[in-house]
Amino acid sequence: MSMSSKQSHISKIQAFECLDSRGYPTVAATVELVGGAIGTAMVPSGASTGEYEAHELRDGDPQRYFGKGVLKAVDNINSKLATALAGYDALDQGTLDRKLIELDGSQTKSNLGANALLGVSLATAHAAAAYRKMPLFQYLGGINAHKLPVPLVNVINGGAHAANSLDFQEFMIVPHTSSTFFENIRAASEVFHCLKKILLKKGLAVGLGDEGGFAPDLKNPGEALDLLVTAISDAGYDPGEDISIALDVAASEFYDEKSGKYVFKKSSKEAFSSAEMVSLYQSWLQKYPLVSIEDGLDENDWDGWKLLTEKIGSEVQLVGDDLFVTNRTRLAQGIEAGAANAILVKLNQIGTLSETLETVNLAHSNYYRSIISHRSGETEDTTIADLAVALGSGQIKTGSVCRGERTAKYNRLLWIETYLAGASIVENPFI
Repeated sequence: MSMSSKQSHISKIQAFECLDSRGYPTVAATVELVGGAIGTAMVPSGASTGEYEAHELRDGDPQRYFGKGVLKAVDNINSKLATALAGYDALDQGTLDRKLIELDGSQTKSNLGANALLGVSLATAHAAAAYRKMPLFQYLGGINAHKLPVPLVNVINGGAHAANSLDFQEFMIVPHTSSTFFENIRAASEVFHCLKKILLKKGLAVGLGDEGGFAPDLKNPGEALDLLVTAISDAGYDPGEDISIALDVAASEFYDEKSGKYVFKKSSKEAFSSAEMVSLYQSWLQKYPLVSIEDGLDENDWDGWKLLTEKIGSEVQLVGDDLFVTNRTRLAQGIEAGAANAILVKLNQIGTLSETLETVNLAHSNYYRSIISHRSGETEDTTIADLAVALGSGQIKTGSVCRGERTAKYNRLLWIETYLAGASIVENPFI
């Protein structure tokens, strides 16, 4: 083999501990190719994690970062993976990712850590894109990738993402007023600032939760939804017509296994059966411009999910996050059972880029929508912005319109739209 044909092969892999948006460490990895191309990626970390997610390896040493250090994962990259993957062709992502899975050898990627595997998997894709002299979205999605996503913008935080009285995790606005990302993100920003004014007027807190949304103490989810409708109108938009609302209930966080009930632990202490939760959502669909409900029921409540999908699946997007954890096998189970009609996609739930792509392809081929998503513990890494365009998902979830680790993704999408110079499209997925 001539030296020139090896230019895309891996010559060096290096990792280090970096900080995420919560001030805890996470894994960063850099892959360098023989020809000099370099790619770097940082791995996010979730707070409300699904039971079936791939394993995030933490050190457990109380003397460092209260046990949350990731030096073991970093060392696994710098020693084991760097040695085993030297000479691999970065342009052959599938072979590289299969090797990563084989080197770990466990079902949940607990031996080397999904955070170690994902860091290398993504950094390799970035290096390959740099080698090809292409933006990542075109390298992954092909030269014709041009569909920008509609953002699901988290403006009120609750659940595990905020120290307030809201049991539901995210209340999001979904701007679909324009055929450009530029105008949609502008609309979201304007609503965000109107919401702040309303909260201040009511004497409510405007401190921010993990994902950049406000975290006021509210009596119940209905009060949050009312605030969003008012803020949309105050910003000069038509609720439902220009801007809709989405929820991430994160119901597994307040599901009580003993009683089999959903208990609003942070607020009213009310308990609901699966059927009563479905009725609650049905009543809100009549009252609010709701277009998407994520994790409306617990990750193991398959019967409840089937009922939910039967009752309102034709009217609203029902998203499985904890239910599917970006796992092809669990998604296949959901498709078979008729549970949900969309999947939330988080790279670190599964641990490699190739497995993520396979899961999204399975979803799309079965008419399930996909939403590319961040985690609550994020970095300034913008991979998911490129991935949303590469896969033509049409939706992205990456937090509020403030905090740099969130706006980094929006700014990358604005760059992509500019780069495509009029060749991009935005479609309202909820028509």
